[in-house]
Amino acid sequence: MRIDRKGFLRLTGISLLALTGKKVISAVAGTAQFGKTQTGPRTRWAMVIDVKKCLQDSGCTRCIEACDRAHNIPDFKDRAHEVKWIWKEPYEHMFPPDGAEYTLATFRDVPLPVFCNHCDDPPCVRVCPTQSTWKREDGVVMMDWHRCIGCRYCMAACPYGSRSFNWVDPRPHIAQLNPDFPTRMRGVVEKCDLCEERLAQGQLPACVEACKQKAMVFGNLEDPDSEVRELLRTRYAIRRRPELGTRPQIYYLV
Repeated sequence: MRIDRKGFLRLTGISLLALTGKKVISAVAGTAQFGKTQTGPRTRWAMVIDVKKCLQDSGCTRCIEACDRAHNIPDFKDRAHEVKWIWKEPYEHMFPPDGAEYTLATFRDVPLPVFCNHCDDPPCVRVCPTQSTWKREDGVVMMDWHRCIGCRYCMAACPYGSRSFNWVDPRPHIAQLNPDFPTRMRGVVEKCDLCEERLAQGQLPACVEACKQKAMVFGNLEDPDSEVRELLRTRYAIRRRPELGTRPQIYYLV
């Protein structure tokens, strides 16, 4: 098919307009903070978990249940097929002793919520051959399930075990379908995305909203007046495996 100069310029203009529009939409989605356009400091989302408050009801699983409902996470009875975005791990599994035997004794067998750490330097992003996982400007580590080829390089690279693989079709195992969130298919990896669909609507992540103890605090690390910055200024916080240099953005107050 032949195309004249006028037609070529028209097609080029349409392509540039579409590209510009995509960048504008991405920028708006990445800088919205709970329904308000961010005009001050840039956005870097983070979460702070108050261990003491979380332990007020150590058997509580509201955050996990809320996440499962919001994101159509399947419920497999066979643990070999388990898919998890938020789950609980004993403190000693999350934070090796490294000489802190007495601290470890205090928290022995204490289960705490864990999920994707949305690292500043995520190794999962570096190894993905299809770029189906990437980091947004606001720090959220995302996934495109349509581009995932199931190679599981990201799972091997993640030092926190934060990703799950769909060995079988997950859709028949969804207890209560949320029609507003996409389902996945067999052969793809998935993980926590910090409820990016809720952030775009100016809402808190589902797990934070569901926590009755208010043990989870979510906010913008780049804003010096945010609650997460205030907590990190006034309380002692630890992160998982900081020696690896991934710089996790999930903090635990101890």
